[in-house]
Amino acid sequence: MFAHLYPAEANAFRTLADEAGRSRLYAGVEHYSDYAAGLELGRRVGEAVVAKARADGSDIPWTGTIPTGPCMWVGTNPGNVGATNWKPLLLVSASEFRPPAPPSCTSSQIQAEVADVRNYPRGLANFTTNSRAFYWQTPEGTYPWAHILLNRWILEEQINAPRAARAYALLGAAAYDAFIASQDGKFAYWYLRPHMLDPGVVPLFPAPNFPAYPSNHSTFSSMRGELLAYLFPEYADYARALGKEAGDSRIWAGIHFEIDNQSGIELGRKVAQKYIDWARRDGSQ
Repeated sequence: MFAHLYPAEANAFRTLADEAGRSRLYAGVEHYSDYAAGLELGRRVGEAVVAKARADGSDIPWTGTIPTGPCMWVGTNPGNVGATNWKPLLLVSASEFRPPAPPSCTSSQIQAEVADVRNYPRGLANFTTNSRAFYWQTPEGTYPWAHILLNRWILEEQINAPRAARAYALLGAAAYDAFIASQDGKFAYWYLRPHMLDPGVVPLFPAPNFPAYPSNHSTFSSMRGELLAYLFPEYADYARALGKEAGDSRIWAGIHFEIDNQSGIELGRKVAQKYIDWARRDGSQ
């Protein structure tokens, strides 16, 4: 799989895979036939995954145009726009849980929300939310925070290898579908960012180069919080609280409206619930 994603490093990845397999021989815990059979099985599974990846639409170039008009996002080369062509793993379609259209940016609701974003205190006196907003913008806060928790809880709870693999697969697959679903909403509506509506909004850092509604952070983090809560019920409140903070941080940073946050939370929960419903029927019980 890694050789497919990074062909220039293919030999290095295959060498590492072989070394990992042979380590069981060196440790004296397997026969050579175990090693050879496992290596072949892994290759077959990897080839099946790569074949699926080649047909998932991720290499289809985007040929659309950026719409213009009131309340529309303004920019060039919007990030992730091609994801609307990607084929989900479990969702029926990218638009299965598409949020309803956002209200007009001239509505009283959005005028109140942009005022809230503009007036949120981002000075030194509010160091706590500033620092958390910056954390959720880091590479760790953007994606792997949930996997870091998963790593720790799997070790602490002494989860066996098959169930650990199931947990990682659920979190990864749901993240993929949540990403597609969130981009579907963004590029169905092309909704503007707060600073585009009100130049008085000064974000803590530049807004990502794509539309606002729904919030990616809110979608992904609520989905991860719900899945972690399902996998580790004893940590449910903590996982959900982190997911909520991640979404709220985008308001603290000044790059999203509250409707972006709330629609993302709802979207993430729906994706998570679909995966949880599937997991309850996967035979692992």
